[in-house]
Amino acid sequence: MSTAIEASELQESIVRHEWDQFQRTNNEGGRAACQGNWPTFHQMRLSQFLTWPTELQRSYADDLDEADRVGRNLVTEKYGRMMASTAPEQYRETIEPYIPRLSDERVARQEAVIARQVAWTRDFRERYPHLGEAMRVLTTSEDTPSKTSFETYLRGELGTYSDRTLGLYETMVAAKAAAGENLTEQTILNTVRLGGFDGLDDAEAQLAA
Repeated sequence: MSTAIEASELQESIVRHEWDQFQRTNNEGGRAACQGNWPTFHQMRLSQFLTWPTELQRSYADDLDEADRVGRNLVTEKYGRMMASTAPEQYRETIEPYIPRLSDERVARQEAVIARQVAWTRDFRERYPHLGEAMRVLTTSEDTPSKTSFETYLRGELGTYSDRTLGLYETMVAAKAAAGENLTEQTILNTVRLGGFDGLDDAEAQLAA
């Protein structure tokens, strides 16, 4: 089997595993509409994993397997952690006591990554304003009970990673920063290509039309 096929199968298996956990995530007020939208879920999540090195993909796949083994749901936890900002009282009462506590050192490491990615996303939105308008709001200060920012979403997601996965993620972010690359731009490029556009300029132009 070729390396490219193996990589594709790993990425697809991660997206499918997340989708399976997403299907077991209980949403207040009933099942969310996005829980029935596999094509969009697949496009958005695959766009992210396509930017990751194989070692990071494998480590996160192991996280999902371990979560199943011990009865955790990383997707549920991710959305739960976001509520620290979007519904803080409910988070303190019904979520925080039941999810793993993050050490101060772990939180500081995550916040350094988040600051870098928020800066990347701000830069991308300035250069591609129409694509930017289609994205989440950017910062936690813009959160509402019904609207979750890119910053808060990322904070929730990073909080579910094992220490090994977070370390590999930090390494990836540092390498991209050193190379002058923008992770948000790479992710959205994958998104628009999976959506049938030739690239970012094509997608921006069509959104502007």
